[in-house]
Amino acid sequence: MIKAKKKIYKNGLRVVTIPMKDNPTVTVLVLVGTGSDYEPKEINGISHFLEHMCFKGTTKRPSVKIIAHELDSLGCQYNAFTGSEYTGYYAKGDSKNFKQMFDIVTDIYLNSTFPETEMQKEKGVIIEEINMYEDMPASHVQDLFGEVLYGDQPSGRSTLGTKDNIQKMLRDNFVEYKKTHYVSENTVVIVAGNITNDEVYKEVGKYFKDVSITKTGKKPKTKDYQDKPNVLVKYKETDQTHFVLGVRTFDVFDKRNTTLSLLGAVLGAGMSSRLFTKLREEMGVAYYVRAYNQPSLDHGSFQISAGVNNTRTEEVIKEILKECSLIMNEKVSEKELNKVKSLIVGNMKMSLEATDDIANYFGGQELMKKEIKTLEEKIKEVKAVKSEDIQKMAKIIFKDKNLNLAIIGPYKEKSQFDSILKF
Repeated sequence: MIKAKKKIYKNGLRVVTIPMKDNPTVTVLVLVGTGSDYEPKEINGISHFLEHMCFKGTTKRPSVKIIAHELDSLGCQYNAFTGSEYTGYYAKGDSKNFKQMFDIVTDIYLNSTFPETEMQKEKGVIIEEINMYEDMPASHVQDLFGEVLYGDQPSGRSTLGTKDNIQKMLRDNFVEYKKTHYVSENTVVIVAGNITNDEVYKEVGKYFKDVSITKTGKKPKTKDYQDKPNVLVKYKETDQTHFVLGVRTFDVFDKRNTTLSLLGAVLGAGMSSRLFTKLREEMGVAYYVRAYNQPSLDHGSFQISAGVNNTRTEEVIKEILKECSLIMNEKVSEKELNKVKSLIVGNMKMSLEATDDIANYFGGQELMKKEIKTLEEKIKEVKAVKSEDIQKMAKIIFKDKNLNLAIIGPYKEKSQFDSILKF
């Protein structure tokens, strides 16, 4: 059993350790509770831009070349990531290099200098990143789905921000934003691998004793209301239509999320799932189709995404809605339910084979929910879900007025889709 231990320091810093004495690697991960959901409109994209800039130089390591050379010389895998509600910085490598890795990751997190010349260059990099995702409709449609759900509020905006925002950002924006959000009570340090708790605590005491203890910046509450189906269409000459069809669900604290994960698996997890079988094997209209629940701090959504033949998009959406209706009208058989449970449990176990995955698993729980559940506890929750729970959940969320559709393809009018959004 993989166990995590949490320690809270006087300044509010949380440290999660997962000692694994037989693992040759260690992952150092620092998570901070901020992302695009925390951003005012005029600086939308700053969380992600700030993450890039943290690698551009620190007081101890004044250039990106020095940082990258040192991490490469240790044989590390390293990177950072930004979501709507969190940002993370990590390095993974040989456990014998733990102290050096910890020093570098914390230096990047705590002591970045945001060089003006690097900031101007990085604007071009981020604008090209935006261009890249806009040229990838399977990814870009996810941003459109957030927009159709939440509109002109932080939860409805892209994590990358807009090109105009990126061009206008100043160094002072980064300094102020970091001062507001990168504070001790909003930070979780996670170390997983071949280390001891005391080794980690010693390094934490060395580097984090002076972290700001001011109150963290607050996330604006998401307005989460809908009384009729919503459609957003983006015209693009593509060989394939990409869409996300979904409904509102619950926040990350809701106990019903486990049932929603099984509902998603019945519809779109694995090659034996209902939608994969229907769209790919029977109809031959799609290469990928997925169904999953996406809970956040104060909202959530159940999403079905697919890339399909342009000439059969409406037909496919109707078939998906039929499959959703079927779950409302007929209970999932015990055989199918057991198959889905085995698939989820197997994937959960396989997702925790490496120290970086383990660090993310426990660290993410602590950052978002301030609690840590073991794999065994989560498996127990999965196994407790019954067929009638899934049917009941489908009836709760699958209602015509709750439907939302974001679509990218060769369409100029949304009216052709308005009429088909009904179960």
